[in-house]
Amino acid sequence: MKQPFGVILAGGLATRMGGGDKASLMLGGQSLLSHAVERLEPQVAGLALNANGDPARFAATGLPLLPDPLSGHPGPLAGILAGLDWAAAEGGDTVVSVACDTPFFPCDLVPQLLLAAEGMEAPLALAASQGRRHPVFGLWPVSLRGALRAALDRGERKVAAFADAHGGREAAFPAPGLDPFFNINTPADLAEAEAVLA
Repeated sequence: MKQPFGVILAGGLATRMGGGDKASLMLGGQSLLSHAVERLEPQVAGLALNANGDPARFAATGLPLLPDPLSGHPGPLAGILAGLDWAAAEGGDTVVSVACDTPFFPCDLVPQLLLAAEGMEAPLALAASQGRRHPVFGLWPVSLRGALRAALDRGERKVAAFADAHGGREAAFPAPGLDPFFNINTPADLAEAEAVLA
C-alpha cells in the first residue's frame, strides 16, 4: 500500500472557545496547527488543511487549503471528504485525518492505523484509547469517497456511524497517563495543555 496522504481538520466553528480559529490558538509558543503539522507531516506522503472562510489566513503554512465540499459547516465528515477528493487528485489511495485541536496525538498514528487495517480491501480504521474511539483520527480509503458524498447528502454527520457501516476497525493506543487524544475545546483545556507542556 502507498503511504497515505494526511488532512488536518480545522473546519469547525470553535463555539466552546468563543469562536474564531482554534488552529491559530497558541500553545507552548506555537499554534495548535503547527503542533499538528509537526506530528503528522513526517508520517504521510503529503499534507493538506481542511478549513473554511478566508484562505489568506493560512497562506503562511504553504499547505493546500481544502474547504468543505458542502455548505453550512456539516462537520468533520465533510472535511474527510475534502481530503479524499484531494488525495484522489494527487494519485493517493488513502488519507489519514487528524483534528487540529489535539496537540499530543501519537507520532506513530499512521503506522498503527495501517497495521489495524491490514488485509482490508478498503482500509478503514479509527484510533481508540482509554476505552473510547476518536473517530476524526482515522485511515480512510479514497475508494469510499462516492459513498461518503452520498451519506453526507442523506444527512449523515456521525463519523463513527459511517466508519461502522463500512467495516471500520479500531487501532488501540496505550494511554497509561494523559490521553494522547486529549483535545482542546475550552479555555480550561488550553490551560491544562499548557501545564502538560510545562
